Amino acid sequence: MNWDETTDDAADPQADRLVGASADREDQAVEAALRPKDLGEFIGQEKVREQLDLVLRAARARGATADHVLLSGAPGLGKTTLSMIIAAEMGAPIRITSGPAIQHAGDLAAILSSLQEGEVLFLDEIHRMSRPAEEMLYMAMEDFRVDVIVGKGPGATAIPLELPPFTLVGATTRAGLLPPPLRDRFGFTAHMEFYEPVELERVIHRSASLLDVEIDTAGAAEISGRSRGTPRIANRLLRRVRDYAQVKADGHITRDIAAAALGVYEVDGRGLDRLDRAVLEALLKLFGGGPVGLSTLAVAVGEERETVEEVAEPFLVREGLLARTPRGRVATPAAWAHLGLTPPQGRTGASGQQDLFGA
Repeated sequence: MNWDETTDDAADPQADRLVGASADREDQAVEAALRPKDLGEFIGQEKVREQLDLVLRAARARGATADHVLLSGAPGLGKTTLSMIIAAEMGAPIRITSGPAIQHAGDLAAILSSLQEGEVLFLDEIHRMSRPAEEMLYMAMEDFRVDVIVGKGPGATAIPLELPPFTLVGATTRAGLLPPPLRDRFGFTAHMEFYEPVELERVIHRSASLLDVEIDTAGAAEISGRSRGTPRIANRLLRRVRDYAQVKADGHITRDIAAAALGVYEVDGRGLDRLDRAVLEALLKLFGGGPVGLSTLAVAVGEERETVEEVAEPFLVREGLLARTPRGRVATPAAWAHLGLTPPQGRTGASGQQDLFGA
């Protein structure tokens, strides 16, 4: 297994958030120990597992390499884990890299030319690959061949290079950015959904067992309810609750211990952290629930516009606490209820229409 260092934790706006879905170096180290080794151990994503199992079994029965696989979905849902399981199920080595690491066609050609027959190439953040490399990948995926350009200008020559059959597993958080010619070359495409609380409880119990942590059913439920439907966040919260339980209690995690620990880390019952609540409180208390422009809202919470839009808003929108409208950001009734505030008279919806017409 080869790892290419492709990301900079300091450049990730979610790197220092306990409920951020991106993985820092600590997460990567822990996840390596917690990852399931086969589809039977993998929790959740029932449809994806069933479909992928059929694809891999059929390929093994034919004695062929598996079709190229595209996995899409939010960070932390298990795309990297599934790529490793694909390699394990096929009995093949895996090469891991990412789109941002491939800035030139030559970078991709060097990786492809060194692949072994049947090897799995995992390409994370495939939507961020450079266009010249992307165009080279078309031919490599379809014909297992690349043309290497030697020389420059009129004297340049294209030398065809045959590649051994391989399986490309592409992962993306933004499938809409992939061009159709690239999407069409994947034989199997799967979208990873957010996990249900019951599924996350199973993830937490499994991780607790591997980490030698004692946790009861209520404690696991408390952590799962604050994990934003994401296994990576659930495992991170479990580690922080474990620390609290070891220092403040007898090491056994109960509902009360989990709630107290996550209260220390400012993660509330719905998984909102300090930034999320700051955005909601500014929207409700300073602007009466909106509508308010994004730039104004960002200034009110002392954050960059991009931080509010890309880090805080997606989860608030998914939870039904905030709505993006043509007139600006608007709080929903659920946001008022979550913070225990009473909305101004006449404001009953997220569209702001009643305020507009003075109803």
